[in-house]
Amino acid sequence: MRRQISVCVNIFLWLAMIMTVGGCMRCDSSAKLSGEARTISGERVDKFEDIEIIRYNVPGFESLSLNEKLMIYYMAQASMAGRDILYDQHYRYNLMIKKVLETIYKEYRGDRAREDFKNLEIYLKKVWFHNGIHDYKTEMKFVPAVSFEYFSSVVKSIDDTVWLKVTGRDAGELLSVLRPAIFDVAVDTKRVNKAQGQDLIQTSSVNFYQGNLTQKEVENFYSQKRKQNPGKKTVWGLNSTLIKYQDGKIEEEAWSVGGKYSREISKIVYWLEKAREVAPDNQKEIIEHLINYYRSGNLEEFDKYNIAWVGQTDLGIDFINGFIETYSDPLSYKGSWESVIQLRDKEGSKRTQILVDNVQWFEDNSPTDPQFKKEKAQGISASVINIVALGGDSYPTSPLGINLPNAEWIREEYGSKSVTLANIHDAYDAASGGTVGKEFYLTQEERNLVAKYGSLSNQVHTDMHECLGHASGKLLPGVRQDALGNYHSTMEEARADLFALYYLMDPKTVELGVIPNLDVGKTKYIVYINAALLTMLNSIPLGEDLEEDHFRNRMMIARWVYEKGSADKVIEEVKKDGKTYYRINDFVKLRNLFGQLLAEVQRIKSTGDYEGAKNLVETYGVKIDPVIHKEVIDRFSKLNVPKMRGFVNPRYTLKKDESGNIVDVLIDYDQGYVDQMMECSDLYSGVLQ
Repeated sequence: MRRQISVCVNIFLWLAMIMTVGGCMRCDSSAKLSGEARTISGERVDKFEDIEIIRYNVPGFESLSLNEKLMIYYMAQASMAGRDILYDQHYRYNLMIKKVLETIYKEYRGDRAREDFKNLEIYLKKVWFHNGIHDYKTEMKFVPAVSFEYFSSVVKSIDDTVWLKVTGRDAGELLSVLRPAIFDVAVDTKRVNKAQGQDLIQTSSVNFYQGNLTQKEVENFYSQKRKQNPGKKTVWGLNSTLIKYQDGKIEEEAWSVGGKYSREISKIVYWLEKAREVAPDNQKEIIEHLINYYRSGNLEEFDKYNIAWVGQTDLGIDFINGFIETYSDPLSYKGSWESVIQLRDKEGSKRTQILVDNVQWFEDNSPTDPQFKKEKAQGISASVINIVALGGDSYPTSPLGINLPNAEWIREEYGSKSVTLANIHDAYDAASGGTVGKEFYLTQEERNLVAKYGSLSNQVHTDMHECLGHASGKLLPGVRQDALGNYHSTMEEARADLFALYYLMDPKTVELGVIPNLDVGKTKYIVYINAALLTMLNSIPLGEDLEEDHFRNRMMIARWVYEKGSADKVIEEVKKDGKTYYRINDFVKLRNLFGQLLAEVQRIKSTGDYEGAKNLVETYGVKIDPVIHKEVIDRFSKLNVPKMRGFVNPRYTLKKDESGNIVDVLIDYDQGYVDQMMECSDLYSGVLQ
């Protein structure tokens, strides 16, 4: 999950160096031959710098009814209609930068074979991949490998009539804005800053807050909201920009039809209305609540949507659409826009159903204090699904598992839904080789375990993280959901990870048939510790701290158990041939340490202990050993493997008869990364204002 109750990026497929990207749908009267019969999972589409783009299969699409296919088509269109929202949320100049680069790509008539131009193309591909000019893992701004003088000459070579049409500015005006925004690394350096002791709003370049607001002003604004509305359960600030005007007045501008992002949201609503027409009866109400929410901007309507959505647990086609995750807000108020469309995998869901059927046993037998446990774990559902299309915050990078909704009170009163994304796991596995394991696992025994159980252990960990971990525990009366502030997301991810890790080595998990034996749990422990302490560091620039919540969570857990078990050498650091390895000597003791930390993390969350969260995260989850860091980067430099992987979505097209009636929706897997991104921009990006 991400954040507390949401979408999870399972970092421990980082052992195989993965992560993801999406694509675009269009409407045609004809389409290419369907690619479903072709196995394309993990197939490379593109590679640039340290990023690889791959494909995923959508099993079962061809066997769907016409209405089911149409619902997927319409929901996929809705997922692309909101694409520009995320760019603007990430940084105020992202949309301008993206549009300028795309226009250069289409209009430039100079030497396109020149190395400088090729470097501009790579920069554009990276902007697409990260949904802006900041690396989504490190939060740091990246710059193109060209001079401003070259960039300026390219922009000026294109007629001002083009720039005025595309951006509303001439070349000179554009360059005056873009020079510091793109080329000055000291300007808007971090998208999200979570460094202790700094003003997190003033030092973050996300576009949720405008008018030179300070962290204290933001916190006071929402504190007053809570005081003025005692007893109101709705989460404040999720779908609005907070603005401070020149007279000092602070107000919210809702993201809704008629409000901010009205053009994009109106298109989303249009496609949702089309989807509602073909949706089954038990899904029409869910879509209606979502439409009402988008039209009004009223978060109580979003609550109604979530309650209705969580109540439908056996849908063949399901979706997530809205302002969901708060990772991009340093204070965890504002939700990034995203969309995920999914098909239920009935066979794969048998495993998750076992977890659901036994959720109370897992809750009752967790190592946490009884006062922090749910007396009745209700309304929880879980399934294995296949992704059909990704959008927004899941486009380009996709989660591996999902648990929603995020509102704690809805989870406690109505339950939650969890899914594991089978075809995304499969694509990662297909694209991954054994190169990384050979380099970073000390023994052949470890490598054999990972080869045999690595994929299963990752999927079961995701199942348990989402279904059990995020759904476990409760807040004590009077404790606010946002009590942990900027440490909330890291601690929530740690809680879910620890819950899954603890039970992966429990004989009950074998007895229930979730895993065949405890070697699956051992495999996950090996992968988890080595990824957290070694391999994931390759994606962080040398000398930087950890900023992203999942990275902080994993490092915090691994370093804590390593330190607490050091006297018994539960985990041992081994030096061999000048290289560092981490060997687990006692899996049972390691499980007990995971349980001890789980108990402490649950206590911190249940009691709203901000200082306790701060101490854990800052002590164990932020700083990287510079010697180990450099060693990891040096070792990876010799392996020729990507640091990140992304996906293109399949393309869906309408097939019509001679009278113009829709008779089918076809799927193909042939579109390239650049073509897909450019097509999406042509269809869904408007003129900048």
